[in-house]
Amino acid sequence: MRNLTASILLAIGLTGSAFADTTPATPTEQPTTTAAVSSTASTPGTATPTTATSSATATTGNDAKAVGSETTKPEGENTPVTTAENSENATSAPENTPAEVQPEMVAGGGFAEDLSVMGMYRNADLVVKSVMIGLMLASIVTWALFFAKGSYLLSLRRRLRNETAQLVDAKSLNDALAISKKFGNKSATADFFNDAELERTYSQESKVASGIKERVEMRMERRVAAIIRELGRGNGYLATIGAISPFIGLFGTVWGIMNSFIGIAHSQTTNLAVVAPGIAEALLATAIGLIAAIPAVIIYNIFARMIAGYRGEIGDIATGVVTLVSRDLDIENSKAR
Repeated sequence: MRNLTASILLAIGLTGSAFADTTPATPTEQPTTTAAVSSTASTPGTATPTTATSSATATTGNDAKAVGSETTKPEGENTPVTTAENSENATSAPENTPAEVQPEMVAGGGFAEDLSVMGMYRNADLVVKSVMIGLMLASIVTWALFFAKGSYLLSLRRRLRNETAQLVDAKSLNDALAISKKFGNKSATADFFNDAELERTYSQESKVASGIKERVEMRMERRVAAIIRELGRGNGYLATIGAISPFIGLFGTVWGIMNSFIGIAHSQTTNLAVVAPGIAEALLATAIGLIAAIPAVIIYNIFARMIAGYRGEIGDIATGVVTLVSRDLDIENSKAR
């Protein structure tokens, strides 16, 4: 009886071990087997038969394990399992990588903006725009003064030289007055001779020649000062534009860079592509300030030299008028004696 029982148990063990070695385990069967084992282990009263069966299986199934050892793998070796989800993640990973490299974009900044001069002006802050407009108006005033006043000064100098050439042959104040009547009402040379004649008319009853000459000289000085003062109109604008335009442009630059740093704080990034347009717009204000200031300073110096030269020429004419008046007075005094 004992031999029959042992033979039955041995047959059952051999059949179970052979079935376990030849049947492949599927992913859906593993949780069921684990659950079955755990439920069996947790059930009281069944521990002894299970242990006996497993020991018998272990002792009698050595030959089956030896045969199946060539196809089984070690217990500690991990085999990579490729699933459909992993393959999709592997293929989608390179697509998401460039999105992380792209810099953030903030309002009023970004390398996608138009970085031309007009584009930077349109995208600039209101304060920076106001600075740019003011500097452009100042530049327009500078060039308008240059063309208008420059042509006027050139025409004055040309006219004065022609009149001076005609007065070379004048021997007395009366001769000069006769020649200057041809010059017209707007002639500075004619004004000098008219003032001298007016002073001589007022001093007809005076017998002191030196007093008459002094008064004529004072009239000539006042006439020269009036002419130079008239020619100097507009130079103050050039001096002001040349002096303050760089600082106004610098104010616009400081304001624009301040807004760029505020954009850095809001975007929480130090990528230069985010704030480069704002900085470029700010620097454009300084560039326009220099464009307005440099020509203003140069034109102011040109006008100053032209006015100084013109003053020297009309000063020669004033000296010639005083010379003629002095000669006439000396001749009259000589005849009176």
